Amino acid sequence: MQTSPSDNLATLDTASSAPRPAEPGGPRRPASPWRGRVMAAGLLLAALNLRPAVTSLGPLLEEVRDGLGMSGTVAGVLTSVPAACFAIFGLTAPRLARRWGLGAVVCAGLAAIATGLVLRPLAGGTMVFLAASGLALAGIAVSNILMPVIVKRWFPDRVGAMTGLYSMGLSLGTAAAAAATVPMTDALGGSWRVGLGVWALVAVVALVPWLFLARDRMNGSEAGGSEAGRSAESDTVTGGSASGGPASGASAAVGSGADASATAEAPAADGTAIPITRSPIAWAMAVFFGFQATAAYISMGWMPQIFRDAGVSASTSGVLLAVVMAMGVPLAFVLPRLAARLRHQGVLVVILGVFGLVGYAGLWLAPAEGAWAWAVLLGVANCAFPLALTMIGMRARTHAGVARLSAFAQSIGYLLSIPGPLLVGVLYQHSGGWGQPIALMAGFMVPQIVAGVLAGRDRTLEDEA
Repeated sequence: MQTSPSDNLATLDTASSAPRPAEPGGPRRPASPWRGRVMAAGLLLAALNLRPAVTSLGPLLEEVRDGLGMSGTVAGVLTSVPAACFAIFGLTAPRLARRWGLGAVVCAGLAAIATGLVLRPLAGGTMVFLAASGLALAGIAVSNILMPVIVKRWFPDRVGAMTGLYSMGLSLGTAAAAAATVPMTDALGGSWRVGLGVWALVAVVALVPWLFLARDRMNGSEAGGSEAGRSAESDTVTGGSASGGPASGASAAVGSGADASATAEAPAADGTAIPITRSPIAWAMAVFFGFQATAAYISMGWMPQIFRDAGVSASTSGVLLAVVMAMGVPLAFVLPRLAARLRHQGVLVVILGVFGLVGYAGLWLAPAEGAWAWAVLLGVANCAFPLALTMIGMRARTHAGVARLSAFAQSIGYLLSIPGPLLVGVLYQHSGGWGQPIALMAGFMVPQIVAGVLAGRDRTLEDEA
């Protein structure tokens, strides 16, 4: 049976030399409180670094364009690079994690982020700038794919809470970079190169706990010995023993080892399985994830420019983008828990979509006069991201199913989101205003709502087998 790249993530348990009996104590937990705290700190710090490479650019996009001689179309390509990198490099995460281990891959990803953010301000032309951005975004991509699985594996009894922590860190990093980049640039002499480069320091700090976690995995200390360590890490990458707690809303899943291998392709009761590419749930999740990612990257890349063209100052435009992104901080905790209480998450999808449509209408009618209100409304709409992560965990009963769905939905979703920011840039340049681009943004909300309602139905991958 031909499988998609995302299936590799679900079958990493087969890398073990022999099946292992399920642990009598239930899901594997951190070996010590100290290790648990390091894991939580690593999760939060990694999340903080998964968006500043993108949102630090938006408030300074006009200065970068002037400095490098970019047209509006090329700037549109630049704002599409994150989604392209996430789609392409995210597909390598399963193979890398199986070969080197989860901690080592995330550690290397953070090192790539730091290196790219150091090199980007040194660029003398557009192509070098794009290449350095691509390096940073490649590091972000592998972490994007693995983070939901890390949460499911390392914190099986706290999936909702730790998803909230991860989403909060993501929102904080996103908002901080949007709000602080322009003031820091002004304080450090006014050069956009310095303003963008300073975010490399945050990535270096985030490396510290992952150096310990990667080294711990290489020493095989989690399971006592190098072979056991590799097997344990394979379980980690597939999502491990994933009994979703009340916060996650996921059903109880299988144990580790042999059970994980046996369920790697979400078999039905008669032992058959369908490829992930034939799953209606997987495609609905991918489309929903893709359109919410489209909205997010259009906002991160173009929202400050929309406000600046309406007469808002550069620093205030950055703060407005920060407001859009900061709305995800409190809602990242509320939405996963609320979604877990509902049998059908479609109602939440519709509510967020309505917030987005109203926000875009206001942005089109009175972008400067109601700027703060539109920022809040669009910020609520952008909280479709933590909802999507929660729904991924709820649409499969096994950790292997969650791993397959996460890889497929995110990889395909980011692929679908590539044209959006580029089309906005093209329309902006050729129309000379923001009427048509904003209409396009609002139009994207319709398929997002439809796909989200379909993905929110009370079904799992295993039900389709």
